[in-house]
Order: sequence, then structure tokens, then C-alpha cells
Amino acid sequence: MLDASTRSGGTTMAPPPATVATTAVALPLSPAARAVRVLMSPWSRFAVLVALLVGAASAVLLFEPQRLLAHGWPPHLGGAAAALVFAVAYGLCTVAFVPRPLLNLASGALFGTQLGLGTAVAGTVLGAGLSFVLGRVLGQDALRPLLRGRLLKAADGQLSKHAFRSMLAVRLFPGVPFAAANYCAAVSRMSIWPFLIATALGSVPNTAAYAVAGARASTPTSPAFLIAMGCIAVPALAGAVVGWRKRHRLRGR
Repeated sequence: MLDASTRSGGTTMAPPPATVATTAVALPLSPAARAVRVLMSPWSRFAVLVALLVGAASAVLLFEPQRLLAHGWPPHLGGAAAALVFAVAYGLCTVAFVPRPLLNLASGALFGTQLGLGTAVAGTVLGAGLSFVLGRVLGQDALRPLLRGRLLKAADGQLSKHAFRSMLAVRLFPGVPFAAANYCAAVSRMSIWPFLIATALGSVPNTAAYAVAGARASTPTSPAFLIAMGCIAVPALAGAVVGWRKRHRLRGR
């Protein structure tokens, strides 16, 4: 009796191999990996940012470092070393929400007009850079999905597309609080270098006025002091007017 291979012409037909279904099984994460995932989530990082800022603000309220800068400066520090220490302290204090006008006045009172201006601008750039990095690393991923309103989207688009020009205008017209501008820029898609350069250039006029006022505070009736106070008041008023008009334009879009 002929088998199946002989009846089909002598060719042996091998049976098809059995198909083996393979399914990828997701291995459970270890406790350490789960903890890292939770800690690196956007809202966890944002919570860290809020905790840092609240702690910094609380330290300012408790220890009042601005009084140390203005009245309790170490007597053995002088010249370039004192200016460097002051610039670093200035930057850290701005991150902790110490008002820049107080620090600018202290800079002029301690170091005079020229060195006080350079020290204050250096501290301004340092503080702005620290705030920008903190906001970008710890807050951007959590806050960007919340930019849904027309006004917020318009402001974000302005900062993202016209980074240098927008920040220069913000720094020249002191209508926007320093810390708010830093963190709004960090949440936007602005890169850090236009932000820092615009901050350095745009902060010079207003900072110079405060430095002159601080250096001449002992003679409040002198022409230099009165001119400096005028240079402080006029840009503040102009910034308020421009901000009011810009707000209506953004709402109309």
C-alpha cells in the first residue's frame, strides 16, 4: 500500500511548524523605580519648586537679609571681594523675593554709583538665571498644559516667538514684578541666552537710577538724587500705561 508521499509523486511534505504565540510580559517595577518615576513626574517637581520658594520667602521674613546687606556688611570685606559677595547675595535674595529696589539702593549706598551699578546688574542677571533654571527644570512641564486662556496663550506666544524683544521691554518698563517675569519666561519656550542678555541690558537704566539714589541718599535735595528719583518714577508710570494698553490688545485677539 502506497503512503501519502508516494501517492503525491514521491515528494515528502513536511507538516507546517506550529505557530508559537509570544506575548511580552511587562515586568513589575521595583519600589525604587516607582519612587523615581513619582519623584520625576511634572507635578512632583513643581511641588519641589513651590517648597523651595516658600522656604526661601520664609527665610527672608525671618532673617531679613536685606538689612544685613544695607546695615551689617562685614567690615573686613572691601573692594572687588565685597562686590562679588554682594552680587551673589543679591542674586540669592531676588530668588527669595527680596524686592530689587531695596537691593539696588543698598548697592549704591555701599559701593557708590559705578561699582554699585555693576554689582547690582551682575546680581540681577544671576538671580534671573537661577529663577529661570528652577522654573524651567521644576515647573515648565506641569504648568504649560495650563496655558489655555486667550490671554495666557497670547502672552506665551509673545515670549516664545519674540524672546529678546519681549524681555527687553519687560525689563525696561518695570510694570511686571521681577520674579513673575522670570518664571513666566521659564514656562515659555524662550531659550536662556536671549533671556539673560535682555535682562542685563534692560535692567541697566532702572538699576542705575536706584544706585545713584542710594549713593546720594545722604543728600536728598541734590540734583543727582532728584534726577534719579525722576528716572525711577517716569519709567514706572510709562510701564503701567503700556501694560494697560497691551492687556486690552491681548484680550482683543
